[in-house]
Amino acid sequence: MKYEIISHRFGHTIAMEPGFATDWLELIGVIESITDSDIINEHKENTPKRKSISMAINNLLKNRLVAKDWIPEAAIFNDPNYYQARWRLDFAKNNISIEVAFNHGEAIAWNLMKPVLASELNHVKKEAETKLGVVIMATEEMKKAGGFDGAVGTFEKAERYLKPMQNQLTCPIVLIGLSAPESFEVTHRGTPKRAEFINKQRG
Repeated sequence: MKYEIISHRFGHTIAMEPGFATDWLELIGVIESITDSDIINEHKENTPKRKSISMAINNLLKNRLVAKDWIPEAAIFNDPNYYQARWRLDFAKNNISIEVAFNHGEAIAWNLMKPVLASELNHVKKEAETKLGVVIMATEEMKKAGGFDGAVGTFEKAERYLKPMQNQLTCPIVLIGLSAPESFEVTHRGTPKRAEFINKQRG
């Protein structure tokens, strides 16, 4: 997959430093390894009732990151009162935490704040210690081509949160925006609506 990057508080520069670079490049390698064919096959085999390719991409990322020893659904706090999904990171490894955010646009601020909670001192005992947050989102073109719900928050919208939340987002963050598939786009057919893959015209 192709992608775009936005850096907050020098996040991308930090990602290339010792202590971060190995895990960062591992993540980038996983993203780049996902092909259009992988997405179509994963959707048809495991998420055929979904209207978009979001779950297929989620599954591919999870399977390939876990295979490289990233911890899925890592708890931010070491307290049973905060073990629910809302208090968990999608993935964590060493100094980096990852959120894969294909959810409603109203959750953008929360998705950006979770790495901050995992990085700062807190009144609740920590389980995850983050020094760099990565938030993976769909770009506007991916949202359209991938059949995503109209309410899904995008990479471009998240960028607009960074400036007004500068003082709140104290953790370095890298926003990754996933580009639309190069060879196909999704249309919705049937009742209930389901994804159908249409080859993009070339030339």
